[in-house]
Formats: sequence, structure tokens, C-alpha cells
Amino acid sequence: MLSKSKKVLVLSGKRKTAIARATVRFGKGRVRINNVPLEIFEPKLARDKILEPLLLIDEKAWKQLDINVKVSGGGFMGQAEAARMAIAKGLLKWTKSTRLRTALRDYDRTMIAGDPRRSEPKKFGGPGARARDQKSYR
Repeated sequence: MLSKSKKVLVLSGKRKTAIARATVRFGKGRVRINNVPLEIFEPKLARDKILEPLLLIDEKAWKQLDINVKVSGGGFMGQAEAARMAIAKGLLKWTKSTRLRTALRDYDRTMIAGDPRRSEPKKFGGPGARARDQKSYR
């Protein structure tokens, strides 16, 4: 049996092309995103997005955990949603709480299940995936 100090969970979250890897272990309630404390993480909109799963769970449950998230790829909002998903999955696996699972699912299902949408690849004959070059007849 693992002692409390040895238990470590590593979980991942994905959003578009952003991938987040969260490490959850016993600690003092520190949450870091790419080695930046969540309290000073910028932009504020992304910070608020990452905080959502922590606000849905009671504070004493995660104040004894250290969560370290490494995020790469995508834009800042995709990274925030990937980090949020990794944190939510980590809290779910750590607590094994069905009440928390239903709370997260009712608030926003993408925290658990993810969003399968990806950008469509560009095709020939135009500047984008669907747009075509304009024609001129004169």
C-alpha cells in the first residue's frame, strides 16, 4: 500500500491542439500552470476558466493537494481549457466522488468528456477549408 506522501497521479487534458499534463500529489494547496502560480497567471480570463473545477469542489478537499500543470500547443484559451480538464480529471480520480462527477458534468460536460472538435484541414482552390477563390468574368 502506498503511503500518503508517495501517491502521485498524472492525468492529461486536451482542447483543440493544446495538451495539458497535470500532476496531483499531497501538498499545501499550490496550483501551478507551467511553473507559474495560479494566483498570478495571466490573462485573467484564462485564470478564471482554470479555477472553475476548484470552485466546484469544497476547498478542504483540494487545499491538501499540490497540482502542477504543464501545457503546450494551441492558444491561451485552448491551453486554459486543457488545463482545466486535466485538473478536473485529477480531482475526480483523487477523490473518487460520484457527487463531484455529477457536479462537474452538470456545470460543464467538457471538463470530463472533452470536446472532439478540431479545425478542418485546408483544401486546394481557395484560402481556407471551405472558402474558394473568387471568379471574375470580365
